[in-house]
Amino acid sequence: MRKPRDIDSELKALADKAKHLKERRVLQLGELVIATGADASDAETLAGALLDVAGNADAARKESWRKRGAAFFQGTARKRGNGVERQPDSARAADGGAASA
Repeated sequence: MRKPRDIDSELKALADKAKHLKERRVLQLGELVIATGADASDAETLAGALLDVAGNADAARKESWRKRGAAFFQGTARKRGNGVERQPDSARAADGGAASA
């Protein structure tokens, strides 16, 4: 006879994992803001720029932003630092230093 599953502990473990992933996402977004130099902008300007990006439906413009972002992660478009030193630790660990976004 099989051992019954402890559904409550499984649900708690999944909730803990989801919480950890959300915290990691917030941390990585903060690291990205710092790595791009956007932390020099005030919060209102940064929020306005992000709202503009989120509300933009122009596919060509979004593709242009995507390519620029990919170049940033590959290190070809960086203005400050050289290569891996400017990349957040979590980004290096998550993708092994590769350019996946």
